[in-house]
Amino acid sequence: MEVVTRGYHGARSNRHFQLLRKSSVAHASRNQNCKQGQSMSVSSAKREPGDRNALEATRNRAGQRYGLENFAFPERGNETLDLLFSHRSVRAYLPDRLPEGTLEVLVTAAQSASSSSNLQAWSVVGVEDKDRKARLAALANDQKHIIRAPLFLVWLLDLARLNALANERGLLAEGLDYIESFLVGAVDTSLAAQNAVVAAESLGLGTVYIGAIRNKPAEVAKELGLPAHVFPLFGLVVGHPDPGVPTGVKPRLPQQAVLFRERYVWDEPQRAAIAAYDETIKNFQQEQHIPVKAWSEQALNRIKDAPGLHGRDRLRDALAALGFGLK
Repeated sequence: MEVVTRGYHGARSNRHFQLLRKSSVAHASRNQNCKQGQSMSVSSAKREPGDRNALEATRNRAGQRYGLENFAFPERGNETLDLLFSHRSVRAYLPDRLPEGTLEVLVTAAQSASSSSNLQAWSVVGVEDKDRKARLAALANDQKHIIRAPLFLVWLLDLARLNALANERGLLAEGLDYIESFLVGAVDTSLAAQNAVVAAESLGLGTVYIGAIRNKPAEVAKELGLPAHVFPLFGLVVGHPDPGVPTGVKPRLPQQAVLFRERYVWDEPQRAAIAAYDETIKNFQQEQHIPVKAWSEQALNRIKDAPGLHGRDRLRDALAALGFGLK
């Protein structure tokens, strides 16, 4: 990964990036013991234009995303597409520390994402202290990979910064009390976090989002010292994947179920696509040795009642307590 630094980063960040490159190579070498197709790493070798083997590899990776051997892909492909198509959630990590400067690189990637009106209504807390990770894990359904991985990022929808600036300058900030501002913050935070995920995977690292951080937002806010108008939107585990626990690429819904041209349609082709996907996901579950359940059954169980939300049915009250108006 070639990086040029400017401004306040200076020589310190150049040294960070050099250490990151060396560490990524070392861990990529270790991960070669993984089964073919299961490693998190994607070849960074430059392609020659018209490389048929590379294009076939891209098609194979796209096919994995839909549970297919191959995918009718256009006559183009590149390393970025390979990386995106190879994304998977990782829940088994080595305890190894991340190279110095990793967090700064991930935040630089996050800040390179688009932002509505350039409001940049997000922040992130990097947690490395094992005791604090354990307390946060306990608030997020006891997910042990939060503790085992070296870095846990809590992504924050942050309207406090704008509110503080307005107050300090004696200006109104009534716009922050509306749902639109909350949505802007949620979108900005999500775009930033996904950029960080792609950056992490480009360095050979694994990640997994933790939505359960919203199970007890008031307790999370207290643990992290969050002021009013800041909401912990989700967590993100970051670390070196354990090569002894390979993780497959989870298939997604067929494009027939999610891609519409000109107008939205819910009809027989979409129902058929979901029925086919139910079988695809069950095959994946069998391969991964995890409980087998059709996607439609799992999704409908998740939304059928308030208890299925695991405490998140009370988010409106939690948001009010954290200072959000939501008019």
